[in-house]
Amino acid sequence: MDVSCDLQVDVNGEQIFMIDKKVICSYSGRINKLIGKSKRGTRYLKVIFHDFPGGAESFELITRFCYSKGKVEINSINVSTLYCVASYMEMEKSVSGNQNLFELTEKSLEDVRYWTWSELLDALRLCQNLMPVASSSGVIDKYLDSLIGRVASSCETSPCPSTSSADSSGFRLSCDTKSTESLRNSAFRATWWFEDLSSFEPFLIETLVKQMVSKNLDHGILSKFLFYYQKSRFSAAKTMDEKCKTMETVIEMLHLLDLSCISFKTLFGMLRITLNLKISKCSRNKLESMIGSHLDQATLDNLLLPSPVGSSYLYDVNLVLRLLKSFISKGSCCVPLTRLRKVASLMDLYIAEVAPDPCLKPSKFLALVRSLPESARDSYDAIYHATVMYLEVHSGLSEEEKMKVCSGLSYEKLSSEACSHLACNKKFPSKSAGQALITQQVKLKSLLQETNQASPYLDSPCSFVETGSPGHEDQQIVLYAGKLDLSTENEKLKEHLQGMQWRVLELEKACRKMQNQMAKMLNSRISSHNNARSLPRLCS
Repeated sequence: MDVSCDLQVDVNGEQIFMIDKKVICSYSGRINKLIGKSKRGTRYLKVIFHDFPGGAESFELITRFCYSKGKVEINSINVSTLYCVASYMEMEKSVSGNQNLFELTEKSLEDVRYWTWSELLDALRLCQNLMPVASSSGVIDKYLDSLIGRVASSCETSPCPSTSSADSSGFRLSCDTKSTESLRNSAFRATWWFEDLSSFEPFLIETLVKQMVSKNLDHGILSKFLFYYQKSRFSAAKTMDEKCKTMETVIEMLHLLDLSCISFKTLFGMLRITLNLKISKCSRNKLESMIGSHLDQATLDNLLLPSPVGSSYLYDVNLVLRLLKSFISKGSCCVPLTRLRKVASLMDLYIAEVAPDPCLKPSKFLALVRSLPESARDSYDAIYHATVMYLEVHSGLSEEEKMKVCSGLSYEKLSSEACSHLACNKKFPSKSAGQALITQQVKLKSLLQETNQASPYLDSPCSFVETGSPGHEDQQIVLYAGKLDLSTENEKLKEHLQGMQWRVLELEKACRKMQNQMAKMLNSRISSHNNARSLPRLCS
């Protein structure tokens, strides 16, 4: 062993170097500190590095610099490595008055604006192997600042801005073949850089996009780049971990952008992809929040997502409920009524689609119905028909469970046809049918009263009379429709009233049938009580 080589350096377990400690110590403050802690009189010393930036190749580069007394050519290829190593080895100050490596490389980096586009990309790719020193030393920020400036400048100037004066933009743009061909077409002027940057690692993309946002680059272009990056990285990814990291980074960066600049359709595409990925809960919540806030742009197909593995139900109802929660997160009063009703119409379609699922629990069905305020719907007929379907499929529900399912209905917003159908439907609990009839009676009474007040041409107006003992439910509602002598202007009103009268008669018949059935059931179960309550009746 050469006696002058009295320092053994193990670099990340890759290679062991034997060097002269006096030579290396004259340049490196870090080595000086390590040797200073050793016992005096030790002939041979050993230093072990576990996280040396760039590994054995980088260490060999600085040893050449030390042994040549600073006579090493610094260029765009090695400046990144030398700068990071100089920072790591604390070569900012020369111990013996020799050349200061850190200052030399820093001065060289001032010329980064004159590098070609390819040289800049190569330097950034190299920095990915010099982490975390490349980030902490600030060299990545220098490169990204130059890169972002070129991208921004290309979007504002002519398609091939190969050079620019220091007074105008301060950047010299390369005009290599690939970039030039893309930039010639104005449609690609803002996106020509997508493919070049898609090879960067997620952590570098995160830093890049954050800086682009801070420099007010167009959010629409940034969102398109992130979607492009996600697709490109997925096609090249070899493991699920790589895909998860890429997806999490893209979601985090999209969350920084203006949502109005992001493609809603593409967000739903990402959501479908994440169903098979184990991304973090935080990233998943952010993606769902972005989608939920613009749920009025969704279609039924967007919502029909399969349930998670291990779930018994067909569609992922819980996901839809979370999206709805995000949509009205600031309160339904803060959402424009047009958007609210659009989502309500979408939910009517969705509820009708999931209602036949035999594994859908009553609590989930009711949660879907009640997810939006009553004001979001003008009519509850669609919800009624979905409820009919749900009760037909879930025939084994108890009366109590059926009542809970029906509690989501707004009887006041059911049409006369729906109320009539409900009263005759044996799948519905008797209390629900009774409530529908009472609501219909109140509607008729109100309508007739308004008609009597608004129609001075009625010779013999209809009267609405309630009979029966107070406090009892054996009340009868009698409609007396005298001869209607309406003017031409009220002909439509006459036809409507006549139609309502016929429907009342139909409801009366249905009600009597239900009363007879209920009477038989009650007599068989409660023989000791003869004062059983009956449903209200409609009679003429």
